[in-house]
Amino acid sequence: MSDQPEFQQEIDARGLRCPEPVMMLHARIRRMAAGEVVRLVATDPSTTRDIVKFCDHLGHALLAQSTDGETYVFFVRRKD
Repeated sequence: MSDQPEFQQEIDARGLRCPEPVMMLHARIRRMAAGEVVRLVATDPSTTRDIVKFCDHLGHALLAQSTDGETYVFFVRRKD
């Protein structure tokens, strides 16, 4: 992914099943400064639905997401 957004934090949730990746994202975002970006890497296909819902519900920006079929990558900016 050469066109990925810049990020300050990273979460490796590979091998974890939802809701664990969302819970990890929620805990990390609470400790981040407004406007910071976190990159989350997961292997559970449910994250493609759950991360989007999380961002919509709490007002964080989903900047980008991609998959290679086995790994799912999300870039989330903490709301201001």
